Amino acid sequence: MTPDAFRKLALAEIDAVYRLAYHLAPRPDLADDYVQETYLRAFRAKTDFQLNDFGVRPYLFKILHNVIHSAFAREARQPGLLDNVEDLHTQSTDRVSGSVDLEHLDWDAMDERLKQAVQALPLAHRTVFLLCAVENMKYREIAEIVEIPLGTVMSRLHSARQQLLKQLTGLATEQRLGRSVQRDKVD
Repeated sequence: MTPDAFRKLALAEIDAVYRLAYHLAPRPDLADDYVQETYLRAFRAKTDFQLNDFGVRPYLFKILHNVIHSAFAREARQPGLLDNVEDLHTQSTDRVSGSVDLEHLDWDAMDERLKQAVQALPLAHRTVFLLCAVENMKYREIAEIVEIPLGTVMSRLHSARQQLLKQLTGLATEQRLGRSVQRDKVD
């Protein structure tokens, strides 16, 4: 694949990469940095990329995943900056929603409690959940992106869904969806 063809494919996915970075970053300003680093690494390694059935999106998500985890590891090694890496996660739940244009999910129109519930998921669960629910990735693709076994993907996705269900039961009841939620649990 020529460098120009790779660049064209990669840049076509920048909105999806930014969307995922925005929801995984502890602060909105870091999402820009993560996306920039992702594309820098992707363009440097363009000769290693092999186009397959999944396209370039999983390749970019994998790079983004590595960029974010490297950043979290760097922060965790900094003495005195954080007591725990999970502090980054806590910071991410406090951020103000930006004006990000999302294809599949309109966070600005969503009930704030739903947004907070998703943001409250542990990073590993949130990553798997967003890749599946928002980016519509297959389990096998997610496993390759985050470099975990397929069973772990399914386990984390199940746990994320259970946590969301538990946190959002009150919202469902309030919105008069409680009966259908209870029926789904029985079926």
